[in-house]
Formats: sequence, structure tokens, C-alpha cells
Amino acid sequence: MRTLRMAALGAAVASALALSVPASSASSASSAAPSAGTASARHGAKPIAGTARPALAAANTLSLQTAGKTGVVSPAPKVYLVFWGSQWSKDPAKVSADMQAMFKGLHGASDTWGTILTQYCENAPKGTTKCPSTATFITHPSSSILAGVWTDNAAAAPSSATQAQIAAEAKKAAGHFGNTTQTPNLNAQYVILSATGTHPDGFPNSGFCAWHDFTSTTYGKLAYTNMPYIPDLGAGACTTFTDGRLLSGIESTETHEYAETVTDFWPTDGWYNASGGEIGDECQDQDAYLTLSTGTFDVQGLWSNKANACVTHG
Repeated sequence: MRTLRMAALGAAVASALALSVPASSASSASSAAPSAGTASARHGAKPIAGTARPALAAANTLSLQTAGKTGVVSPAPKVYLVFWGSQWSKDPAKVSADMQAMFKGLHGASDTWGTILTQYCENAPKGTTKCPSTATFITHPSSSILAGVWTDNAAAAPSSATQAQIAAEAKKAAGHFGNTTQTPNLNAQYVILSATGTHPDGFPNSGFCAWHDFTSTTYGKLAYTNMPYIPDLGAGACTTFTDGRLLSGIESTETHEYAETVTDFWPTDGWYNASGGEIGDECQDQDAYLTLSTGTFDVQGLWSNKANACVTHG
């Protein structure tokens, strides 16, 4: 949902964690439980426990929340992967290679999932559900959207980073990549990936797989994602697949967050449904494997106004 309050997850999350968190990590995870001050909204949060889509198609329809010309969507998406902290010397699930391969391949004719996004736009009237021809549409990339990769390993990342620390790392990354004005940051999204054994924003006890947001900086507003090391939860977490593939959960989650960042770049200016959900929120019960030139990856279903349904291809 657009807003996720940790207390609202209740027993469902506790049950999911009991089933999915390995015994060896349970004690360290419990020590990372969020304080009362972290129960605020997290935009685009994908909950570990999962939720069902709304029953009525009319409630699912996404509409434009503002008539802004920039910062509403990301017309030409660029992804920057930031592997935060010296803890990335250990990567037992091979997340780094997997995330790079996924974004290197997510373009062109083989990417039939990304084409779902091209029906959405900015520079259109507030309340729009079908973009007019005069709007600025999200474009389908013809080449890799992976604009940069940085392993920031000069020091250890915080073991339980706060939202403010994650946002600060996004600013640090923008500086590292030379994106120091608003213009390049109108399409850049910074995915802050935390290493195995860490608990960014209270993960996993805070109940989410990941979330996205923006932060205001001297470089302009920056879109970023808090991406924990989901394989720490074991196979089957944060995905509907039950085939035991360990990387499916983080792929499903990152495609959820990527699509929501592209269609709601600076929350909450972009596309939402009547329940306050973004493009991925109502389709968390749907996953599919997508074969790209760089491998096969788990992509989460997205809501399509055009199809009036959750879909995994455009």
C-alpha cells in the first residue's frame, strides 16, 4: 500500500516471519525491531505477509494525483544499484550479480513486462485514468536501464539503518555518480541494497519486503528504494512461487518497487487507486518468470488500466 503502518500488520506478519526467518538469524532480527518512532508511512511498501487485491475492478483503476510536468513519473528510467557497506564481502545468494543481470536485460523486445508501464504518464490533468496524446508518457527502454553500480564498501553500513540513513546513502550515491543537479535526477532511481545479516529500517520485523520514497537534497529530489537482503528470509519469502528458488523473492520485490518508482516517482504525486495503492500493491498475489537476454527472473504482476486487470506482460 502507499502507506504501511507497522502495527497494522499484526499477527499475519508475525506468522509469516515465524515460517520464513531462519533460526540462525531469529535472535539478530528480533533485536532490530523498530521503535515506536519508525511506525510512520513507508511509500510503496511490499509487505512480507502479502495482501489480496481489492474485489472491485473500479477500485483498482489507477488515476493521476497531480498535473505536474516533472517528478510525477519517470519517463526514461535509469537505475543505479548501490551495494551498501563492507558487509557485501559476503553475498551467499549472489544478489549482486543477479540484480545487475536483471536490470541489464530489462529492455527491448524480450521485456514484455516493462511495456505495461508505457500507458502511464505525467503532464496530464489531475484525475486522469487514460493519458491524452499530449501527455509525457513513460517510454519503453531500447537499451539497458542500468546506469551505474557502486559497492560502497569503505566502511560498514549500519546494522539497523534508519530511514534517514538510507536516504543519506541515496544522496551519497547521487554524488558518486555525478548526478548533482535536479535534471539527471528526474529519471534516476537509487536502489540501496543492504547486505546479508543487516536490518534496514527494522527489516524483517517491521513487516515489509522493501519500500521506496524520495528525499529532498542539495542535488534536488532523489527517488530511492530501501532493499533489504531478502534471501535471508529463505526461499518463498516475498514471492508467490514455491519452487525453492532463493532469488525469486528479491526479484519480485525489486520489480514491484521499480515499477512503483517509475509510476509514482516522488510519492505521492503519481498514479494511485481509490484505496491508496500503487501499480504493484494490488497485484502482490501474482508472479511470473520473464526470460531476458541476461537470464530468467521473477517479475511481479502490475495493474493495467488498459487491461482492467493485473498482468505480467503489456
